[in-house]
Amino acid sequence: MQDSTPSVVGIDVGGTKTQLRALAGGGTVADRVRSSTGWRPHDPGAAADWLAALILDSLPADVRPAAVAVGGHACETPRQCERIRAALQERLGVPALVVGDAELLVPAAGLEKGVGLVAGTGSVAVGRLPDGGPVQVGGWGAVLGDEGGAAGLVREAARAVWAAHDRGEKPDALAAGLVESFGVAEVPALGAALEAATDVSAEWGRHSPVVFSAAEAGSPLARDVIADGGRALAALVVRLAARGVAVDDVVVAGGTVLAQPALYEAFTRALAEALPGARPQPLRVPPVEGAVALARSLP
Repeated sequence: MQDSTPSVVGIDVGGTKTQLRALAGGGTVADRVRSSTGWRPHDPGAAADWLAALILDSLPADVRPAAVAVGGHACETPRQCERIRAALQERLGVPALVVGDAELLVPAAGLEKGVGLVAGTGSVAVGRLPDGGPVQVGGWGAVLGDEGGAAGLVREAARAVWAAHDRGEKPDALAAGLVESFGVAEVPALGAALEAATDVSAEWGRHSPVVFSAAEAGSPLARDVIADGGRALAALVVRLAARGVAVDDVVVAGGTVLAQPALYEAFTRALAEALPGARPQPLRVPPVEGAVALARSLP
């Protein structure tokens, strides 16, 4: 190992896939995407073992890690992230940093401060206090929250069509789309279909395209659900601002909000009304670039 080349390693562990990128001598020596299967962030030892094995499997034989930064899905508190970091640093013997995956967005965009907002299957926003302390809002899962994420949109869409059904209204495009997508006979059966999910976020979230298709077909219910979702995402940024986080720049990522212009536009409109000085921008590079930037900053 004495003759091996030191490298900085950045890892983005997402809910479904993980990307590792390593740089040495000014060039990329490893860039790997794999499944996140086996990632257990609530078991620090198991998480550190998983990350160490990923690094060993991904780096060329003549390259060693000199600094490692990880953005981890479901790393939700500083204490949890610190326990994984300590275990990983013990295994590797090099400086390490572990943060929530949403914290990769701001450095990936080349910024020193700001808000990272993710709306994919779920939704969460993160930032830093003036003293550097991390703050996370949202991210409570599909049952309790995740408004503006795919699963939360489906939950609110189901509520909207149930309310319309209770008012005696005929099923519109949103109701018809949900009934077909869930494979049930009629609107009242949607409740049982939602409750039958074993992986609530993933199973609810995969039906979200129905909401946007129904809105394009003219459903007022679907358009209201999307508008409410955009307002809910903006509200996450407002909460961070109220806690003292700098919100001048808001870096947005996530497969739902960036793939659906109607939701992104609803978010930016609501944000402009609530915080006129905030500047939203979609992330145009892989979040792993934020992990690489953080790894480079380690002593």
